[in-house]
Amino acid sequence: MATIKPFRGIRPPRQLAKQVSSRPYDVLNSEEARKEAEGNPMSLYHIIKPEIDFEPGTDEHDPRVYDKAKENFELFKQKGWLQQDADEKYYVYAQTMNGKTQYGLVVAAAVEDYMTGKIKKHELTRRDKEEDRMKHVRINNANIEPVFFAYPHRDDLDAIIAKTIAREPEYDFVAELDGFGHTFWVIDEPETIQEITRIFSEIPYLYIADGHHRSAAAALVGNEKKLQNPNHTGNEEYNYFLAVCFPDNQLTVIDYNRVVKDLNGLTDEQFLSALEKDFIVEKKGTDIYKPQHLHNFSLYLAGEWYSLTAREGRYNDADPIGVLDVTVSSDFILDKILGIKDLRTDKRIDFVGGIRGLGELKRRVDSGEMRVALALYPVSMQQIIDIADSGNIMPPKTTWFEPKLRSGLIIHELQ
Repeated sequence: MATIKPFRGIRPPRQLAKQVSSRPYDVLNSEEARKEAEGNPMSLYHIIKPEIDFEPGTDEHDPRVYDKAKENFELFKQKGWLQQDADEKYYVYAQTMNGKTQYGLVVAAAVEDYMTGKIKKHELTRRDKEEDRMKHVRINNANIEPVFFAYPHRDDLDAIIAKTIAREPEYDFVAELDGFGHTFWVIDEPETIQEITRIFSEIPYLYIADGHHRSAAAALVGNEKKLQNPNHTGNEEYNYFLAVCFPDNQLTVIDYNRVVKDLNGLTDEQFLSALEKDFIVEKKGTDIYKPQHLHNFSLYLAGEWYSLTAREGRYNDADPIGVLDVTVSSDFILDKILGIKDLRTDKRIDFVGGIRGLGELKRRVDSGEMRVALALYPVSMQQIIDIADSGNIMPPKTTWFEPKLRSGLIIHELQ
Protein backbone atom coordinates (compact mmCIF):
# COMPACT_ATOMS: atom_id res chain seq x y z
CA MET A 1 0.00 0.00 0.00
CA ALA A 2 1.18 3.53 -0.78
CA THR A 3 3.02 5.42 1.95
CA ILE A 4 2.93 9.22 1.88
CA LYS A 5 3.41 11.96 4.47
CA PRO A 6 2.89 15.70 4.81
CA PHE A 7 5.96 17.92 4.76
CA ARG A 8 7.17 21.44 5.45
CA GLY A 9 7.09 22.87 1.94
CA ILE A 10 9.53 25.53 0.81
CA ARG A 11 7.66 27.92 -1.45
CA PRO A 12 7.39 31.54 -2.57
CA PRO A 13 5.32 34.17 -0.78
CA ARG A 14 1.91 34.61 -2.40
CA GLN A 15 2.83 37.76 -4.31
CA LEU A 16 5.98 36.20 -5.82
CA ALA A 17 4.63 32.83 -6.99
CA LYS A 18 4.29 33.78 -10.65
CA GLN A 19 7.75 35.38 -10.78
CA VAL A 20 9.52 32.49 -9.06
CA SER A 21 7.80 29.61 -10.87
CA SER A 22 9.02 28.21 -14.17
CA ARG A 23 8.55 25.45 -16.67
CA PRO A 24 10.32 22.14 -15.82
CA TYR A 25 14.05 21.91 -16.51
CA ASP A 26 13.69 19.32 -19.27
CA VAL A 27 11.18 21.01 -21.59
CA LEU A 28 13.48 23.77 -22.81
CA ASN A 29 17.14 24.28 -23.60
CA SER A 30 19.63 26.58 -21.90
CA GLU A 31 19.16 29.48 -24.28
CA GLU A 32 15.37 29.32 -24.04
CA ALA A 33 15.69 29.37 -20.23
CA ARG A 34 18.12 32.28 -20.42
CA LYS A 35 15.61 34.24 -22.49
CA GLU A 36 12.64 33.41 -20.24
CA ALA A 37 14.58 34.39 -17.09
CA GLU A 38 15.94 37.62 -18.58
CA GLY A 39 15.39 40.51 -16.18
CA ASN A 40 13.94 38.24 -13.47
CA PRO A 41 16.46 37.33 -10.74
CA MET A 42 13.66 35.43 -8.93
CA SER A 43 13.12 32.91 -11.75
CA LEU A 44 13.61 29.30 -10.64
CA TYR A 45 15.67 28.77 -13.79
CA HIS A 46 18.59 30.20 -11.78
CA ILE A 47 18.34 27.02 -9.66
CA ILE A 48 17.16 24.34 -12.10
CA LYS A 49 19.11 25.61 -15.14
CA PRO A 50 21.89 27.62 -13.49
CA GLU A 51 24.08 27.49 -16.60
CA ILE A 52 22.14 30.62 -17.61
CA ASP A 53 24.26 32.51 -15.05
CA PHE A 54 27.41 31.66 -17.01
CA GLU A 55 28.55 32.64 -20.47
CA PRO A 56 26.44 31.18 -23.31
CA GLY A 57 27.60 27.72 -24.33
CA THR A 58 28.61 26.66 -20.81
CA ASP A 59 28.10 22.92 -20.38
CA GLU A 60 25.09 22.36 -18.14
CA HIS A 61 26.99 19.45 -16.55
CA ASP A 62 30.01 21.57 -15.59
CA PRO A 63 30.68 21.15 -11.82
CA ARG A 64 30.47 24.94 -11.47
CA VAL A 65 26.88 24.80 -12.69
CA TYR A 66 25.80 22.42 -9.92
CA ASP A 67 27.61 24.59 -7.34
CA LYS A 68 25.75 27.60 -8.73
CA ALA A 69 22.43 25.80 -8.25
CA LYS A 70 23.17 25.40 -4.54
CA GLU A 71 24.41 28.97 -4.23
CA ASN A 72 21.25 30.31 -5.87
CA PHE A 73 18.98 28.08 -3.79
CA GLU A 74 20.52 29.47 -0.62
CA LEU A 75 20.24 33.01 -2.01
CA PHE A 76 16.53 32.56 -2.76
CA LYS A 77 15.96 31.51 0.87
CA GLN A 78 18.05 34.39 2.25
CA LYS A 79 16.17 36.89 0.10
CA GLY A 80 12.81 35.51 1.23
CA TRP A 81 11.86 34.51 -2.31
CA LEU A 82 11.46 30.98 -0.95
CA GLN A 83 10.21 30.37 2.60
CA GLN A 84 9.60 27.16 4.54
CA ASP A 85 6.27 26.40 6.16
CA ALA A 86 6.43 26.07 9.93
CA ASP A 87 4.43 22.82 10.03
CA GLU A 88 3.97 19.73 7.90
CA LYS A 89 1.12 20.07 5.40
CA TYR A 90 -0.38 18.66 2.26
CA TYR A 91 -1.24 20.90 -0.67
CA VAL A 92 -3.63 20.89 -3.63
CA TYR A 93 -2.29 21.97 -7.02
CA ALA A 94 -4.75 22.57 -9.89
CA GLN A 95 -3.81 23.02 -13.54
CA THR A 96 -6.17 24.39 -16.18
CA MET A 97 -5.65 23.88 -19.91
CA ASN A 98 -8.22 24.56 -22.65
CA GLY A 99 -10.97 24.98 -20.05
CA LYS A 100 -10.26 21.63 -18.34
CA THR A 101 -8.90 21.52 -14.77
CA GLN A 102 -7.14 18.64 -13.02
CA TYR A 103 -6.52 18.60 -9.26
CA GLY A 104 -3.47 16.98 -7.70
CA LEU A 105 -2.43 16.37 -4.10
CA VAL A 106 1.14 17.46 -3.30
CA VAL A 107 2.72 14.87 -1.01
CA ALA A 108 6.02 13.40 0.13
CA ALA A 109 6.12 9.92 -1.42
CA ALA A 110 8.14 7.08 0.09
CA VAL A 111 11.53 6.17 -1.37
CA GLU A 112 10.95 2.60 -0.22
CA ASP A 113 7.79 2.40 -2.34
CA TYR A 114 9.82 3.29 -5.42
CA MET A 115 12.56 0.79 -4.57
CA THR A 116 10.06 -2.05 -4.00
CA GLY A 117 7.83 -1.32 -7.00
CA LYS A 118 4.79 0.10 -5.23
CA ILE A 119 5.44 3.21 -7.29
CA LYS A 120 5.16 1.79 -10.80
CA LYS A 121 6.91 3.02 -13.92
CA HIS A 122 6.21 2.47 -17.60
CA GLU A 123 9.39 3.89 -19.19
CA LEU A 124 13.07 3.04 -19.15
CA THR A 125 15.47 5.63 -17.76
CA ARG A 126 18.93 6.55 -18.95
CA ARG A 127 21.71 6.42 -16.38
CA ASP A 128 23.33 9.67 -17.57
CA LYS A 129 20.06 11.56 -17.11
CA GLU A 130 19.52 9.95 -13.70
CA GLU A 131 23.01 10.96 -12.58
CA ASP A 132 22.49 14.56 -13.70
CA ARG A 133 19.37 14.90 -11.54
CA MET A 134 20.99 12.96 -8.69
CA LYS A 135 23.80 15.52 -8.59
CA HIS A 136 21.20 18.27 -8.48
CA VAL A 137 19.33 16.63 -5.59
CA ARG A 138 22.54 15.87 -3.68
CA ILE A 139 24.03 19.35 -3.87
CA ASN A 140 20.79 21.11 -2.95
CA ASN A 141 19.76 18.46 -0.42
CA ALA A 142 16.26 18.98 -1.78
CA ASN A 143 13.78 17.90 -4.43
CA ILE A 144 13.51 21.22 -6.24
CA GLU A 145 11.00 19.97 -8.82
CA PRO A 146 8.08 17.57 -8.26
CA VAL A 147 7.28 14.40 -10.15
CA PHE A 148 3.88 13.68 -11.69
CA PHE A 149 2.03 10.63 -10.30
CA ALA A 150 -1.38 9.12 -11.00
CA TYR A 151 -3.52 7.09 -8.60
CA PRO A 152 -6.77 5.14 -9.04
CA HIS A 153 -9.41 7.78 -8.35
CA ARG A 154 -11.35 7.66 -5.10
CA ASP A 155 -14.51 9.48 -4.11
CA ASP A 156 -13.24 10.19 -0.59
CA LEU A 157 -10.15 11.99 -1.88
CA ASP A 158 -12.30 13.85 -4.42
CA ALA A 159 -14.46 15.06 -1.53
CA ILE A 160 -11.45 16.33 0.44
CA ILE A 161 -10.15 18.19 -2.60
CA ALA A 162 -13.59 19.68 -3.32
CA LYS A 163 -13.79 20.99 0.24
CA THR A 164 -10.27 22.45 0.01
CA ILE A 165 -10.76 24.27 -3.30
CA ALA A 166 -13.90 25.97 -1.99
CA ARG A 167 -11.54 28.21 -0.01
CA GLU A 168 -9.46 31.09 -1.30
CA PRO A 169 -6.31 29.75 -2.99
CA GLU A 170 -2.78 30.54 -1.91
CA TYR A 171 -1.68 31.06 -5.53
CA ASP A 172 -3.79 31.68 -8.62
CA PHE A 173 -2.24 32.84 -11.88
CA VAL A 174 -2.01 32.18 -15.61
CA ALA A 175 1.42 31.54 -17.12
CA GLU A 176 1.93 34.02 -19.94
CA LEU A 177 3.89 31.77 -22.29
CA ASP A 178 1.30 29.02 -22.70
CA GLY A 179 -1.84 30.44 -21.07
CA PHE A 180 -2.19 27.54 -18.62
CA GLY A 181 -3.71 28.28 -15.22
CA HIS A 182 -2.02 27.30 -11.95
CA THR A 183 -3.89 27.37 -8.62
CA PHE A 184 -2.61 26.19 -5.25
CA TRP A 185 -4.17 25.60 -1.82
CA VAL A 186 -2.70 24.64 1.57
CA ILE A 187 -4.18 21.82 3.67
CA ASP A 188 -3.21 22.38 7.29
CA GLU A 189 -6.08 20.88 9.33
CA PRO A 190 -4.63 17.95 11.35
CA GLU A 191 -7.67 15.73 10.92
CA THR A 192 -7.71 16.22 7.14
CA ILE A 193 -3.99 15.51 6.95
CA GLN A 194 -4.46 12.29 8.90
CA GLU A 195 -7.36 11.26 6.67
CA ILE A 196 -5.37 11.79 3.46
CA THR A 197 -2.51 9.69 4.83
CA ARG A 198 -4.94 6.96 5.84
CA ILE A 199 -6.71 6.88 2.46
CA PHE A 200 -3.43 6.57 0.57
CA SER A 201 -2.48 3.65 2.81
CA GLU A 202 -5.41 1.82 1.16
CA ILE A 203 -4.20 2.54 -2.40
CA PRO A 204 -2.05 -0.38 -3.56
CA TYR A 205 0.06 1.43 -6.17
CA LEU A 206 1.00 4.85 -7.47
CA TYR A 207 1.95 5.31 -11.11
CA ILE A 208 4.60 7.61 -12.57
CA ALA A 209 2.84 9.57 -15.29
CA ASP A 210 5.66 12.00 -16.09
CA GLY A 211 9.12 12.49 -14.60
CA HIS A 212 10.69 9.03 -14.63
CA HIS A 213 14.24 10.43 -14.39
CA ARG A 214 13.35 12.80 -11.54
CA SER A 215 11.62 9.94 -9.71
CA ALA A 216 14.63 7.64 -10.11
CA ALA A 217 17.08 10.34 -9.06
CA ALA A 218 15.07 11.36 -5.99
CA ALA A 219 14.62 7.77 -4.83
CA LEU A 220 18.23 6.76 -5.47
CA VAL A 221 19.58 9.74 -3.53
CA GLY A 222 17.20 8.97 -0.66
CA ASN A 223 18.39 5.38 -0.65
CA GLU A 224 22.04 6.53 -0.71
CA LYS A 225 21.43 8.63 2.38
CA LYS A 226 19.82 5.67 4.11
CA LEU A 227 22.83 3.45 3.39
CA GLN A 228 25.29 6.16 4.48
CA ASN A 229 23.56 6.81 7.81
CA PRO A 230 24.59 4.29 10.53
CA ASN A 231 21.84 5.70 12.76
CA HIS A 232 19.09 5.44 10.14
CA THR A 233 15.63 5.10 11.70
CA GLY A 234 13.31 5.37 8.70
CA ASN A 235 11.77 8.61 9.93
CA GLU A 236 14.29 10.92 8.26
CA GLU A 237 13.01 13.35 5.63
CA TYR A 238 15.32 11.85 2.99
CA ASN A 239 13.11 8.77 3.02
CA TYR A 240 10.56 10.75 1.00
CA PHE A 241 10.49 12.77 -2.21
CA LEU A 242 8.26 15.40 -3.78
CA ALA A 243 5.29 14.28 -5.89
CA VAL A 244 1.98 15.64 -7.15
CA CYS A 245 -0.63 12.87 -7.32
CA PHE A 246 -3.58 13.19 -9.71
CA PRO A 247 -6.61 10.88 -9.97
CA ASP A 248 -6.34 8.80 -13.13
CA ASN A 249 -9.80 9.82 -14.39
CA GLN A 250 -8.77 13.49 -14.68
CA LEU A 251 -5.64 13.02 -16.77
CA THR A 252 -5.32 13.44 -20.52
CA VAL A 253 -2.55 11.74 -22.45
CA ILE A 254 -1.61 13.57 -25.65
CA ASP A 255 -0.29 11.99 -28.83
CA TYR A 256 3.47 11.76 -29.39
CA ASN A 257 4.24 11.88 -33.11
CA ARG A 258 7.15 11.07 -35.41
CA VAL A 259 8.98 12.82 -38.26
CA VAL A 260 11.57 11.05 -40.42
CA LYS A 261 14.32 12.55 -42.58
CA ASP A 262 14.15 10.15 -45.57
CA LEU A 263 12.28 7.20 -47.08
CA ASN A 264 15.18 4.73 -46.82
CA GLY A 265 15.91 4.98 -50.54
CA LEU A 266 12.28 4.57 -51.68
CA THR A 267 10.28 6.89 -53.91
CA ASP A 268 6.99 8.25 -52.61
CA GLU A 269 5.09 5.73 -54.73
CA GLN A 270 7.22 2.79 -53.54
CA PHE A 271 6.78 3.86 -49.90
CA LEU A 272 2.98 4.12 -50.22
CA SER A 273 2.86 0.76 -52.01
CA ALA A 274 4.90 -0.86 -49.21
CA LEU A 275 2.48 0.55 -46.63
CA GLU A 276 -0.50 -1.15 -48.32
CA LYS A 277 0.77 -4.59 -47.27
CA ASP A 278 -0.02 -3.83 -43.62
CA PHE A 279 -2.39 -0.85 -43.75
CA ILE A 280 -5.48 0.33 -45.58
CA VAL A 281 -4.17 3.54 -47.17
CA GLU A 282 -6.62 6.36 -48.00
CA LYS A 283 -5.60 9.68 -49.51
CA LYS A 284 -7.20 12.58 -47.59
CA GLY A 285 -5.91 15.62 -49.49
CA THR A 286 -4.23 18.79 -48.27
CA ASP A 287 -6.37 19.42 -45.16
CA ILE A 288 -4.84 18.14 -41.91
CA TYR A 289 -6.10 14.66 -41.04
CA LYS A 290 -6.12 13.55 -37.40
CA PRO A 291 -6.18 9.86 -36.37
CA GLN A 292 -9.75 8.87 -35.51
CA HIS A 293 -9.31 5.80 -33.32
CA LEU A 294 -6.86 3.18 -32.10
CA HIS A 295 -4.90 1.58 -34.98
CA ASN A 296 -5.65 4.53 -37.26
CA PHE A 297 -2.71 6.80 -38.17
CA SER A 298 -2.26 9.94 -40.21
CA LEU A 299 0.65 10.29 -42.61
CA TYR A 300 1.92 13.49 -44.23
CA LEU A 301 4.01 13.12 -47.36
CA ALA A 302 4.72 15.48 -50.28
CA GLY A 303 1.97 17.93 -49.35
CA GLU A 304 -0.75 15.29 -48.92
CA TRP A 305 -2.35 13.70 -45.86
CA TYR A 306 -3.20 10.00 -45.74
CA SER A 307 -5.21 7.79 -43.38
CA LEU A 308 -3.52 4.49 -42.47
CA THR A 309 -5.61 1.80 -40.78
CA ALA A 310 -3.73 -1.27 -39.57
CA ARG A 311 -4.95 -4.51 -41.09
CA GLU A 312 -6.09 -7.42 -38.93
CA GLY A 313 -3.22 -9.38 -37.44
CA ARG A 314 -0.87 -6.41 -37.18
CA TYR A 315 -1.77 -5.81 -33.53
CA ASN A 316 -2.66 -7.93 -30.52
CA ASP A 317 -5.46 -6.53 -28.38
CA ALA A 318 -4.72 -9.14 -25.71
CA ASP A 319 -1.13 -7.90 -25.27
CA PRO A 320 -0.67 -4.57 -23.40
CA ILE A 321 2.39 -3.78 -25.56
CA GLY A 322 1.21 -5.36 -28.82
CA VAL A 323 -2.00 -3.34 -28.80
CA LEU A 324 -0.16 -0.01 -28.76
CA ASP A 325 -0.07 2.01 -31.94
CA VAL A 326 3.52 2.97 -31.18
CA THR A 327 4.34 -0.75 -31.45
CA VAL A 328 2.38 -1.16 -34.69
CA SER A 329 4.02 1.88 -36.29
CA SER A 330 7.49 0.88 -35.10
CA ASP A 331 7.16 -2.70 -36.36
CA PHE A 332 5.43 -2.17 -39.70
CA ILE A 333 6.53 1.34 -40.78
CA LEU A 334 9.65 2.56 -39.03
CA ASP A 335 11.49 -0.77 -38.86
CA LYS A 336 10.07 -2.85 -41.71
CA ILE A 337 9.99 -0.11 -44.38
CA LEU A 338 12.20 2.75 -43.20
CA GLY A 339 14.92 0.69 -41.51
CA ILE A 340 14.77 2.51 -38.18
CA LYS A 341 15.63 -0.13 -35.56
CA ASP A 342 16.26 1.92 -32.40
CA LEU A 343 14.05 4.93 -31.70
CA ARG A 344 16.37 6.08 -28.92
CA THR A 345 19.53 6.36 -31.01
CA ASP A 346 18.64 6.68 -34.71
CA LYS A 347 19.37 10.22 -35.91
CA ARG A 348 16.97 9.94 -38.86
CA ILE A 349 13.91 10.23 -36.63
CA ASP A 350 12.61 12.95 -34.32
CA PHE A 351 9.57 13.22 -32.07
CA VAL A 352 6.95 15.95 -31.73
CA GLY A 353 4.62 16.27 -28.74
CA GLY A 354 0.97 16.53 -29.70
CA ILE A 355 0.67 19.81 -27.79
CA ARG A 356 2.33 21.43 -30.83
CA GLY A 357 -0.48 20.25 -33.11
CA LEU A 358 -0.33 18.40 -36.41
CA GLY A 359 0.49 21.68 -38.13
CA GLU A 360 3.99 21.35 -36.65
CA LEU A 361 4.39 18.01 -38.48
CA LYS A 362 3.34 19.66 -41.75
CA ARG A 363 5.73 22.56 -41.16
CA ARG A 364 8.73 20.32 -40.59
CA VAL A 365 8.05 18.29 -43.74
CA ASP A 366 7.21 21.32 -45.90
CA SER A 367 10.44 23.02 -44.80
CA GLY A 368 12.46 20.16 -46.27
CA GLU A 369 13.95 19.29 -42.87
CA MET A 370 11.95 16.04 -42.80
CA ARG A 371 10.50 13.87 -45.57
CA VAL A 372 7.52 12.24 -43.89
CA ALA A 373 5.45 12.66 -40.71
CA LEU A 374 3.37 10.13 -38.81
CA ALA A 375 0.72 11.02 -36.24
CA LEU A 376 -0.55 8.45 -33.72
CA TYR A 377 -3.78 8.12 -31.78
CA PRO A 378 -2.93 8.84 -28.12
CA VAL A 379 -2.69 6.02 -25.59
CA SER A 380 -5.15 5.99 -22.73
CA MET A 381 -4.39 6.30 -19.04
CA GLN A 382 -5.80 2.77 -18.61
CA GLN A 383 -3.29 1.42 -21.13
CA ILE A 384 -0.46 3.02 -19.15
CA ILE A 385 -1.73 1.45 -15.93
CA ASP A 386 -2.18 -1.96 -17.60
CA ILE A 387 1.41 -1.88 -18.87
CA ALA A 388 2.80 -0.79 -15.49
CA ASP A 389 0.74 -3.47 -13.71
CA SER A 390 1.98 -6.16 -16.11
CA GLY A 391 5.60 -5.20 -15.39
CA ASN A 392 6.18 -4.21 -19.01
CA ILE A 393 7.89 -1.09 -20.29
CA MET A 394 6.39 1.11 -23.00
CA PRO A 395 8.33 1.66 -26.22
CA PRO A 396 10.22 4.99 -26.34
CA LYS A 397 8.34 8.24 -26.92
CA THR A 398 4.85 6.86 -26.32
CA THR A 399 3.23 9.31 -23.91
CA TRP A 400 3.06 13.07 -23.64
CA PHE A 401 1.33 14.64 -20.65
CA GLU A 402 0.20 18.24 -20.71
CA PRO A 403 0.07 20.58 -18.90
CA LYS A 404 3.46 20.07 -17.28
CA LEU A 405 3.84 20.68 -13.56
CA ARG A 406 5.00 24.21 -12.83
CA SER A 407 8.29 24.16 -10.92
CA GLY A 408 8.94 26.49 -7.99
CA LEU A 409 5.52 26.44 -6.35
CA ILE A 410 6.73 23.89 -3.78
CA ILE A 411 10.09 22.34 -2.83
CA HIS A 412 10.86 19.46 -0.48
CA GLU A 413 14.03 19.63 1.61
CA LEU A 414 15.70 16.37 2.64
CA GLN A 415 16.85 17.37 6.11
